Amino acid sequence: MTTSKKKNIQSLGITIAILLFLNGISSYFFHRFDLTNDKRYTLSTTSLNIIKQVKAPLYVKIYLQGDLPAEFKRLQSETRDLFEEFQAYNKNIIFEFVDPLENEDESMDNIKELYSKGLTPINITVDDKGKQSQEMVFPWAIAVYNNKEVNIPLLKNIMGASTTQKVVGSVQHLEYSIADAINKITVEKQKKVAVIKGNGELQDVQIAKFLMQVRESYHIGPFTLDSVAKNPTGSLEALQKYDLAIIAKPTETFTDAEKQVLDQFIVNGGKTMWLVDQVNMEMDSLYNDSGTTLAFPRDLNLNDMFFKYGFRINPDLVKDEQGSPIKLATGEQGSATQYQEFNWKFAPQVYPISKHPIVKNLGGIKFDFASGIDTLKNGIKKTVLLQSSRYSKRVGSPAEINLNIVEEETSPNHYLNTGYIPLSVLLEGSFHSMFENRVLPFQQKSFQTAGKPNKIIVISDGDLIKNQLDKNFQPVELGYDQRSGNLYDNKDFLMNCVNYLLDDNGLINIRSKDLELPLLDKEKVYESYTTTQILTIGLPILILGLFGIVFTFWRKKKYAR
Repeated sequence: MTTSKKKNIQSLGITIAILLFLNGISSYFFHRFDLTNDKRYTLSTTSLNIIKQVKAPLYVKIYLQGDLPAEFKRLQSETRDLFEEFQAYNKNIIFEFVDPLENEDESMDNIKELYSKGLTPINITVDDKGKQSQEMVFPWAIAVYNNKEVNIPLLKNIMGASTTQKVVGSVQHLEYSIADAINKITVEKQKKVAVIKGNGELQDVQIAKFLMQVRESYHIGPFTLDSVAKNPTGSLEALQKYDLAIIAKPTETFTDAEKQVLDQFIVNGGKTMWLVDQVNMEMDSLYNDSGTTLAFPRDLNLNDMFFKYGFRINPDLVKDEQGSPIKLATGEQGSATQYQEFNWKFAPQVYPISKHPIVKNLGGIKFDFASGIDTLKNGIKKTVLLQSSRYSKRVGSPAEINLNIVEEETSPNHYLNTGYIPLSVLLEGSFHSMFENRVLPFQQKSFQTAGKPNKIIVISDGDLIKNQLDKNFQPVELGYDQRSGNLYDNKDFLMNCVNYLLDDNGLINIRSKDLELPLLDKEKVYESYTTTQILTIGLPILILGLFGIVFTFWRKKKYAR
């Protein structure tokens, strides 16, 4: 054996020994390297803590498989990568991609089954070099754990956005959607939510979709304030067993005793979400022969309480040029009646500009006869979550509201320094009781004047939480407007509010993650289709061929000596 061969064998042996040693050492350490610029595959601490809670096999079926359009292949790829990341930290997470339309004989049965589980498909238009076709896609996944099942939405609805924009927004939400679903089925419900009743609040059927969504993660039940009149102390003790109280569009005056119960609930750390109409005005009241009605202030006896906490809901209506579409009959009435779509300025369509996790990356949110909110200085931190557009203004009440406003012509000069009116505000801090230095409506031994750090969310429109009813008086999806056919992000916004108020493990903060998805510009690709093919396919092959020729020539020259 020549000296050269001995050296080669020795080098090979040393290399193998080093690799075996490194492999043995690495088995005791676990680390994954994320080389992406935005660290999109680096799971948050919250996600990692949720993954650790999976002690038994968790099976996930992902319905993004088959002949998908280009944008959805990107969503499929990002979903696969993220699930692989989850699986790397916990082998109990088992996932598979399924094509529900693969077998034509069984596809209809599969579609019906998915429909029954609430997994609705979307029909998208695929544009391939000018040729358009319709494709059905199920952007959903189902997770099963210990006989419990939860749906995972993979595509984020963004009204008015292109498919590409929806995919980009969906990838932003992907980690949150998956972590939230795993958390729902692996963690036992602990937090309790009270839906306040007794002051003319919305009926259960009117907020059914919201209640169903909350019930997936929290215990929820009605709490009637009528009992305060007979047993105020007992009512307060019962309410304090809840973690969050939701007051959804009250229409009747609160007594001072009821206010004391709610006040002490807040001072002692109970979270609250207020959805309050300060003006009495309903859309249905406009559908009469004159198309006119009167909007007038509603006195709920809450102004002094809100003022103490640091905000005020004004008895006015916000009129916004960025309104929601409404269809009205035009022309002759009768069998030939035609309907035309108009912009309804008293239903602001709000797109969040705040970077707060509650509203970050949300689409349009529909209000209906909302009022403006003023914030007051009192040491409480206040964050405006939602506000009207630049071209909006307040209309004082009482005021006549007429459907003919849809024909009104305006210009930017009508809205000088009147816009950006707060419609939803988050308040955080230690709240002082409104009954501080005042005579109490009822005697309370445990009365507190100031309490623990707390959070309040106030929304100046009770209809934001209200789902419409179909012709059979069954609730439709929260945020879906049957008149226009648009689906707004009302449900996601409200659920984010609930999760933020109750979330102790920081799940909502995952929404703050910023991702960058470099996508091809389709228009530019179509304009230079042949050039793009040469650059992306031909050029790499040419470079590889040149490298092979040069390498072969170099080897022949080296070993021919």
